[in-house]
Amino acid sequence: MLTRIMLADDHALVRSGIKALLTAMPGVEVVGEASDGAEVIEMIPQLKPDLVLLDIAMKGMNGLEALRRLRGEYPTIRFLMLSMYGSEEYVMQALNAGANGYLFKDSAATELEKALYEVKHGRQYLDSHISREALDNYMKRVAQNGTPVEVLTPRQREILQLIAEGNNTKEIAYQLNVSAKTIETHRAQLMDRLDIRDVPGLVRYAIRTGIATPDK
Repeated sequence: MLTRIMLADDHALVRSGIKALLTAMPGVEVVGEASDGAEVIEMIPQLKPDLVLLDIAMKGMNGLEALRRLRGEYPTIRFLMLSMYGSEEYVMQALNAGANGYLFKDSAATELEKALYEVKHGRQYLDSHISREALDNYMKRVAQNGTPVEVLTPRQREILQLIAEGNNTKEIAYQLNVSAKTIETHRAQLMDRLDIRDVPGLVRYAIRTGIATPDK
C-alpha cells in the first residue's frame, strides 16, 4: 500500500524540491501541501495522511505548535519534523510534542527515505548528525530545572512567536482580532511566567526553545 504523505513548509521552492524527492520514491504518494501549521490542522481531516513531514519554522502557526495540537487527536498519524536547526532544545521540544522523528533539511535523499521507512513502521528516527549523548545530557538538565515552555498556553505560545517575529502590539492585536490591551496583558503574563523582564529576552527565549527561529 502507498504511504500517504502530507508536506508542510512555508517556502514553496523547498516544498517543490522535497515533493520531487518523495514522488521519486517507491510506495509514496504526496496527498497534500500546506504552508503553515494552521493549514495542516485544517487539511488533515480531509486528506487523512499516514505521515506528515512538518517544518518547524513556519510563519503563522509553526510546526511545533501544530504538532502539539494534533498529536492527541490523531495518534496513528506519524510526524517527521524537518528543520535547519539541530540544537538539543529544538530536538527535545519536537520529541516532547510527540514527533516520531527529526531530520535536517540538508540531509541526503537516502537519509530522508530511511527516516520515512523507520517512522512509518513505528520507530523513532533522529538525523544521523544528532548526538544521542548530547540529548541525554539535555534531558538530565531538563529533569532538574524543568522546561517552562510546556506550561505556556497555546495562545501564549502564539503571541510569543509573533513577538519574536518582530510584530508590535498593534500588529499582533490586528492579526488575532483582539484589543491591544489584551496583547499587553498576555505579554505581561508571559514575562511573569518565564521570569523575563523585556521583549529582547522574550525573543531570545522563543528562538532558544524553537517557538521562533532566527530567519523568521
